Amino acid sequence: MITKKIIVGEKFPLDGLLTLPDGEGPFPAIVLVHGSGPNDMDEKVGKCYTFKDLAAGFAERGIATIRYDKRTKTYGKQMVKDADPGDLTVWEETIEDALFATEIVRKDPQIDADKVFILGHSMGAMLAPRIDAEGGNYAGLVLFAGSPRKLEEIMREQIDNSIKNLKPPISWIANLQTKKIKAKFDIIYTLSDADAKKTNFLGKYIKVYYFKEWGEKPAEMYLKDLTKPIFIMQGDMDFHVSVENDFNKYKEIMGDRPNATFKLYQGLNHLFMPTTYGLDISKGLKEYKKPQHVEAYVMDDIAEWLRTC
Repeated sequence: MITKKIIVGEKFPLDGLLTLPDGEGPFPAIVLVHGSGPNDMDEKVGKCYTFKDLAAGFAERGIATIRYDKRTKTYGKQMVKDADPGDLTVWEETIEDALFATEIVRKDPQIDADKVFILGHSMGAMLAPRIDAEGGNYAGLVLFAGSPRKLEEIMREQIDNSIKNLKPPISWIANLQTKKIKAKFDIIYTLSDADAKKTNFLGKYIKVYYFKEWGEKPAEMYLKDLTKPIFIMQGDMDFHVSVENDFNKYKEIMGDRPNATFKLYQGLNHLFMPTTYGLDISKGLKEYKKPQHVEAYVMDDIAEWLRTC
């Protein structure tokens, strides 16, 4: 395995790593796109490192990867200070840098430019079809614990699931506190862009426009006409997304099209690691404090699928 340091982007340069298998290539490559939040290039969550695991595991299987720190991790404070927070969208947060990384990997002489794929995890999976359509032009897509639903729909469900595990009077207080958030969800698409940019969602730095701009370009819009290979994967013990509302929704959208492959993994969580606390979302922080690794058979499945593309 060979690792090269790279820089993704110019105005907001991000540290990254291109990980190559041993040998001369040219190799197929996967662009790794983070989940929500200010993630580093390893996608560290607690004591788990999903992207670091994937990079090493894919290199062993003859596949290169590119990963990088997320813009909001490196420049979060600057982005808030230098720009109107009402203008922040998933383009600035995720999409643009994924396209920069794709350009880097395609130009590397050890990479097969016709065999560049995207693996989006969680939020990255939700955006992967859009990234592909807006310039990624990948050979195929891997959706890793994603959802075809809108972000606010998932958040509403997660809020309700969290409250279910509380007991009175704490549950009563929580219901009152979340009513304001749900009220914001209800008005997202009734506002003009200008008004959405002025309307606070949480605090003064997250505006309703962030949800509106993303929600008006949902994954389903891109998936319904997608003909290139796509591999949709989820663990059945994932409390961030659900089998019923997310994994099965993908199946509903894609139907029985031959370009779509689906795999549901028994006993695995959102990071494709063995679950500790099952579907209890209230134990989320504890779930990832135990050092674990992405299961090898998950990477085997992706490598085998990739070879057929």
